[in-house]
Amino acid sequence: MKLKTKLTVGIGFLFIVILVFGILGIVSINRLSIDADKILKNNYETLVYDNNMLRALDELPENKKAFADFEANLTKQEKNITEFGEEEATKSLRTNFEELKQKPKDSSNYRELRQSIQIINNLNQNAILHKNETAQKTASSAIFWLTIIFSVLTIISFTLTINFPDVISTPVKTLSRGIREIANKNYSNRIHMEQDDEFKELADSINTMAEKLHEYEHSNLAKIKFEKSRIETIINQMKDGIMGFDERKNILFLNAVSEKMLGLKEKEIIGQYAPDIALKNDLMRRLLQNDDHHELKIYADNKESYFNKDIIKVSNDEQVIGEVIVLRNITPFHELNEAKTNFIATVSHELKTPISAIKMSLQLLQSSSTGELNEEQQQLIEGIKDDSNRLLKITGELLNMSQVETGNIQLSIQPCRPYDILQYALDAVKVQADQKQVTIKINAIAGLPNVKADKEKTAWVLINFLTNALRYTPENGEIQIEILKESNKVLFAVKDYGIGIDTKYKDKIFERYFQVPGNGKTGTGLGLSISKEFIEAQGGSIHVDSEIGVGSRFYFTLMV
Repeated sequence: MKLKTKLTVGIGFLFIVILVFGILGIVSINRLSIDADKILKNNYETLVYDNNMLRALDELPENKKAFADFEANLTKQEKNITEFGEEEATKSLRTNFEELKQKPKDSSNYRELRQSIQIINNLNQNAILHKNETAQKTASSAIFWLTIIFSVLTIISFTLTINFPDVISTPVKTLSRGIREIANKNYSNRIHMEQDDEFKELADSINTMAEKLHEYEHSNLAKIKFEKSRIETIINQMKDGIMGFDERKNILFLNAVSEKMLGLKEKEIIGQYAPDIALKNDLMRRLLQNDDHHELKIYADNKESYFNKDIIKVSNDEQVIGEVIVLRNITPFHELNEAKTNFIATVSHELKTPISAIKMSLQLLQSSSTGELNEEQQQLIEGIKDDSNRLLKITGELLNMSQVETGNIQLSIQPCRPYDILQYALDAVKVQADQKQVTIKINAIAGLPNVKADKEKTAWVLINFLTNALRYTPENGEIQIEILKESNKVLFAVKDYGIGIDTKYKDKIFERYFQVPGNGKTGTGLGLSISKEFIEAQGGSIHVDSEIGVGSRFYFTLMV
């Protein structure tokens, strides 16, 4: 039976119960009302007329109004004859009353009048008793049948009330349990319904859905397991250390390289809270630190190795759900870089000796003791001299660079007068400035405090600034030098009015080997990079302000 049919039958039955009980009640009440009406309208009114006629008869013949009252009640009685024998008694009463009206003074027929009234009275009283008994029987019968019907309907309704909700609740509970199991990915669960209704149709549909989900889950699970196995194989074959964490810093996986570096097995720490592991593992503690320096020196492969730490955030809908730390092995690059630095340092050192010998030879050639030189020979010597100076400058820069790269910058930091540093630099560029007839204006306030610096290396930086400024300043031009005090620092600045530097190159100007494209000047691209390393090694900072067509202002600050 369909659920709709069950609901219709149940609600229809309740409707029929209400209808039947209402009809029986109305019929029973109506019958009682009719019986009561008969008693009141017929017999009771006759008794009232009889009593009125007896009272009027007692007042005759003295009260003439009594004749009229008797006449009126007798007329009403004649219209209200309802019982067997009542008509003959009423006619006899009329006959005797007519005789009395002919002889009002004659009271001989009073007895017959009273007997007729008494007969009518007795007939109606008996009728009232009989009708009352009938009404009682009707009421008793109605009560009996209504009680039986009420009892039967109550039992049926109670049974329906107890059992009918199960028709709805039991299938709903069964469906809820089945759906809950399916929601928990128990796709093998099936919902069984015995009744043939809409609930069974719904259960069949859910079972079909569970079957499809079961097929889909197993097909996808196989693919996922295959992909997981393939990814794990790839990760374990990589030479970089890789480890994954969830959003709560719980460890998800480690590859073989990470296991060796940490000295831990993946199966031992999988799922554990990484900071707890870091309490007993120094490398894990360093990896979890959010520092800007991502290069780590780790003992691996039986030697000190270098790794670059990359942190990759894993997001889903812009929400971070984990991270992966990749330790890239950059040891071979460090070894190549060290070899390159050693090679440059060795070559630069070896080149300084022959270059110095060449310069000594040039000085001897220019001396008058070796003979006079013609103009062409003098030009050749000047060219060789310029090239020698340029080579000597390059080898000096390369040696400085090798110190920077190896971290072996040798500093002799002590209190220095800013004026001494300035004078050292001016003496070094005086000849070059005079040759181009460039004016160097100095703005150095009096009473400057001493700075904590290496005098020679700081002067070297200032010389580098001045040399670059002279290179880009036309003949008869001007260069400005400023030395100012700013808070607890002293600022050294060199400003030229040359071609300037494009804004897009300002962030790269201090990078090693970088040269501004199209400036038409040659160089190693190391001077500014080495200057930056020298100043920062002394705790200072270096900067540049420049604009195309206006010029450049290079400056650095040192602590007092």
